[in-house]
Amino acid sequence: MKTKVKNYNSRTEKDYNFWRSLYYQLFVVLVVMPVSKLMYNIKVEGRENVPKGSRLIFAGNHVSYLDPPMLTYAVHRRIAYMAKKELFESDNKLLKFLVHSLGGFAVNREKPELATFKTVKAVFNTPWSLGIFPQGKIVKEPVIKNITKGFILFAKKFEADIVPVGICGFDGYAKKLFEKHMTLKIGTPISYKLDDDEIIKEWARQICEFTGFENQIEINSSEIPVNIS
Repeated sequence: MKTKVKNYNSRTEKDYNFWRSLYYQLFVVLVVMPVSKLMYNIKVEGRENVPKGSRLIFAGNHVSYLDPPMLTYAVHRRIAYMAKKELFESDNKLLKFLVHSLGGFAVNREKPELATFKTVKAVFNTPWSLGIFPQGKIVKEPVIKNITKGFILFAKKFEADIVPVGICGFDGYAKKLFEKHMTLKIGTPISYKLDDDEIIKEWARQICEFTGFENQIEINSSEIPVNIS
């Protein structure tokens, strides 16, 4: 007898209701904020760049598992993060629980499914925003390259501007109070109306300006994989 596999990429507007929103806010206030300030001495720059009352995709560079909660803390928004399906198949039950219970949903980066687009539509039908890491995975090298076009597909499909967020200064996980220092820099929104290549170039430009990373983006549509990450 086959075990029923939970479909982690399918969510509806009901999944982003009052109770999940309240749980999300409590988690940010009681867990994320203390950890951010006491363990990582987080500083936020550019919060005034976050538009009000519009559909938004927050897109940051990806350096650690802390990126989603740190980004959320920086922008002061409820964000549903798109995560690789492997996270939901992980043996790390705590990580899997947190990602799912906080509104995250899975995506198959090799073969995106219709359910993913329906879930994104559901997110945008609520006050929540969408969170994506265009690099598709944690990248430890200080370079920006191999960007997938998934965030552009969603931006254009749902007419959502993209807000770049630079996650700066991460050099390992903190083990004691005030051990680390990080800065999150929020950039100016990128219009979904721009050409695909222009969006990629502008996102990479802002992220590299914030982080000091090397920009190795080469715009060539035949070489940039159209995956969703």
